Amino acid sequence: MISKLNKSSTKEFIYYALNDCRKKTLKLIDELDDTTFRNQYHPDFSPVGWHLGHIAYTESLWLLEHSAGLRCLFPQYRKLFAADGLPKCERVQLPNLAEISDYLQTVRDKVLEYLEVADIEPQERLWRFLIQHESQHCEILSYVWELAKRGKGVGGQGKNITLNTQHWLNAPLPLTARAKRPATANSTSMVMIPAGEFEQGNNSLDALDNESLCHRVYLDTYWIDRFPVTCGQYREFMAAGGYENTEWWSDDGWQWLQTERVTQPLYWQSDRSYDNHPVCGVSWYEAEAYSRFVGKRLPTEAEWEKAASWDAQANHRRTYPWGEEMPTPKYCNCDRLISQTTPVDAYPESKSVYGLFDTLGNVWEWTDSWFAPYQGFQSYPYVGYSQVYFDNQHRVLKGGSWATRPWVLRASFRNWYHPNVRQVFAGFRCATSFN
Repeated sequence: MISKLNKSSTKEFIYYALNDCRKKTLKLIDELDDTTFRNQYHPDFSPVGWHLGHIAYTESLWLLEHSAGLRCLFPQYRKLFAADGLPKCERVQLPNLAEISDYLQTVRDKVLEYLEVADIEPQERLWRFLIQHESQHCEILSYVWELAKRGKGVGGQGKNITLNTQHWLNAPLPLTARAKRPATANSTSMVMIPAGEFEQGNNSLDALDNESLCHRVYLDTYWIDRFPVTCGQYREFMAAGGYENTEWWSDDGWQWLQTERVTQPLYWQSDRSYDNHPVCGVSWYEAEAYSRFVGKRLPTEAEWEKAASWDAQANHRRTYPWGEEMPTPKYCNCDRLISQTTPVDAYPESKSVYGLFDTLGNVWEWTDSWFAPYQGFQSYPYVGYSQVYFDNQHRVLKGGSWATRPWVLRASFRNWYHPNVRQVFAGFRCATSFN
């Protein structure tokens, strides 16, 4: 297989990416028990087993059926694992783990056979999309498992689980993250971003449909936090009665708070040793309230992306804040290599041109923008991937988390969730139009 692929660097890249991605998926589900496999731990998230079946279903649908022209290998799974097949609450009636594992492997074997003969040039974008699709669903598995470990599951079943996570727990920081760095993130440190145009979005083959078309945007001068908001900073908001004071909350945010009755972030770390880690597990409403508390606001999506990716001197955007080299442990906390957050100043080599730290990996960052199409948007590979979410009900998140795989990490990538969602590994940084 490999000798044949050496004739095509594109096929070789796709082959190794597919296999690397799948190895990480299988590592996640190693020793997975049946309860964790099929339980729905939150009404907004499907069971772990459904996500695994959906990965196989989507790969089969687009590569084997649509591209190779083959018949569906498992027609009995079409309704169960299609994104629009069943409501989330009805996705618990699953085949067992052995059957789903066989489904994944059978489809993958056929896909690799097809890769040998595929006309890759017109299909390359699709193959790259599917690598990212699997990556995204595996990050959602991480959310589900965090809910399970914390006993947040539906019906209180979250405590009776077995997870193969011991090889990540208490893992030390990589050497690059333990390099000499500032002792603590300065809570008042902001960076001025001068007025001017920049390029927002991405037209590359890796870009998902909602990232394109790349376009020029003019922004007035603004200031943005050099670091994400830390647990130590957020602790001050909590201590000052931030969850009890209507002054800091929007009407929608206060209404949400009265319903949810939360008093701290979902993934709150009370241990003071985490004070220089980013706050994690906050809703958009909580991020907005904190921003008001400190006299700032959330950055727009465009403001975040300019500060993270624009090189004004060279007059071009960077794929990553540090340049064009793919994300590795040298640059950011991602890919479940540590399986928790790290200090916001742990990766000095990842700074953007403007001097922002920790923009990729660690925690997703809420922005003030609604998820909406760029001019010239065209759905790919199907309408349901992005377009149905352009409903003025989803806020954009940027940057990625400690569980995000490297194929999904780039400054132009757009994530989106309802503003009430807290299960995502999300934090934020603040901005202001006046310093």
